[in-house]
Amino acid sequence: MFKKFTHGCVVLVQKLMPDPFLFCIILTFVAIVLAIPLTGQGFPTIIRHWGNGFWGLLPFSMQMALVLVLGNAMATSPPISRFLKFLASIPKTPAGAIVAVTVVGYIASWINWGFGLVVGALYAREIAKTGKRVDYRLLIAAAYSGFLSWHGGFSGSVPLQIAMPVAAGAAVANTGGAVMQPIPITHTIFAPFNLVIIFALFILIPFVNAKMHPKDEDVVLISPELLKEDEVVEKKPVTPAEKLENSRIVSIITGIVGLIFLILYFQKTGIRGLDLNAVNLVFLMVGILLHGTPIRYVRAINKGIKGAGGILVQFPFYAGIAGIMAGATAVAAGGTGLSLATVISNAFANIATPASWPLLSFISCWIVNFFIPSGGGQWAVQGPIIMPAGAVLGVPPAVTAMTYAWADSWGNMITPFWALPALGIAGLGARDIMGYCVVVLLASGVVLWTVMILIGQGLLL
Repeated sequence: MFKKFTHGCVVLVQKLMPDPFLFCIILTFVAIVLAIPLTGQGFPTIIRHWGNGFWGLLPFSMQMALVLVLGNAMATSPPISRFLKFLASIPKTPAGAIVAVTVVGYIASWINWGFGLVVGALYAREIAKTGKRVDYRLLIAAAYSGFLSWHGGFSGSVPLQIAMPVAAGAAVANTGGAVMQPIPITHTIFAPFNLVIIFALFILIPFVNAKMHPKDEDVVLISPELLKEDEVVEKKPVTPAEKLENSRIVSIITGIVGLIFLILYFQKTGIRGLDLNAVNLVFLMVGILLHGTPIRYVRAINKGIKGAGGILVQFPFYAGIAGIMAGATAVAAGGTGLSLATVISNAFANIATPASWPLLSFISCWIVNFFIPSGGGQWAVQGPIIMPAGAVLGVPPAVTAMTYAWADSWGNMITPFWALPALGIAGLGARDIMGYCVVVLLASGVVLWTVMILIGQGLLL
């Protein structure tokens, strides 16, 4: 029965889900249509909000493209490739392979979300190369499902941001003045309710993914030949330029300088410094060292770039949607002062009680996440709304912040935005994995909704 349900979800998504580029365009139209009547702003004003926000994710787009390209280049280096081959040889059954990929992706994402996105997909691709009869679509979906642990882990945008020190008399950033003292991670990442979610999903999601593996006649395989790296016949360097390109000394010096900087950097920042820039620098320097020579690394980079196209063309449209969601016209200028994100958040806050707030806040943040899938970007828009609302209801600020965090993680399961790096590595489209992700969404939703209800009843705090 469960396999039939999963198969139905996969078939339905493949028929109905458009390409991710068209998906974000449709979301743009939906946001425009909703914003005009709900915020009282005219079409020209909404379009200005869209245009003003369009390039708002440009630095982040570059970071995400580098996650894909640099991570892929590091993984194709001989030492890492051999290690991945060893790991890929451990699972002996299709179910074991699915569980292994899920666990690796889940733990890696809990440590750092950028690291998790790349590692899980690379491990899944390596298992596919072994020729095991494991459904390739489900392998990549399993790797991506590990991304659920992101906001509950060490690189969660919100728990880290609200733990940052603030000046005397200043409010914590993006809390609308509701939080005047930093909230330590013992109240968020290591809170009992968060640990319950982390461990429950760690048990549930690998089990669900393994059970989704299709019957043998329905398994979709990818030929290992298609995943093989092109062999390059290296010529003996003759000219000074060729000798420099093939110099191991250049790579060693470059890599060592970068690693020395990283050591000094982490001595100062600790685990909190493991942001996207640091992850990319690790990928870059380790990749340079492991490939041995500059020209080998350049070839590896060139191979990985082709998978970054989706990120480069789609992220600006998501930034434009965020501009629509956050755009408001001040009352003094003849507007309502309300943005679309504010309208949605207020609708749930107005009907909430202290007991229902965790769940209702979770649902409102999940809805907004459709339109602003960037965790930090959504928090900048919605944090100043939900944090004061939770304070008025007497709900601990750490609870409100983490309901937002988990809503964001949950929404990622059916939004192609974050899946693009993994899809670029795998060479798949969003519709290939999103049917499986819908099942993960439903299964994890049972855990998340239950915990939110229990928190509202004063339990797990």
